[in-house]
Amino acid sequence: VICKPGTVKTYKKFEAEIYVLTKDEGGRHTAFFSNYRPQFYMRTADVTGKVELPENVKMVMPGDNVTAIFELISPVPLEP
Repeated sequence: VICKPGTVKTYKKFEAEIYVLTKDEGGRHTAFFSNYRPQFYMRTADVTGKVELPENVKMVMPGDNVTAIFELISPVPLEP
C-alpha cells in the first residue's frame, strides 16, 4: 500500500459479517468451525488468520451469513 504516513491504520483483529460461498459459487464444499485457520485474500494481501465464531454458532455451512471475529497473523491496512 502506498499512502501518506499515518493516514491508514493497520489491524490484526476485526469483526465482520461474511457470506460463505457455496461449492456452485466457487467456494467451500464443507462446513467450518471456530478456530478455523484459512488464508485471507484482501486486495493484494495474502495472510493466514483465525475465525472465532459467536458462542451461539457451532458451525458455518456454505451459503451461510455470519458475523465473526477474525484475527490475522500479520497486520494489514483495512478501512471500515
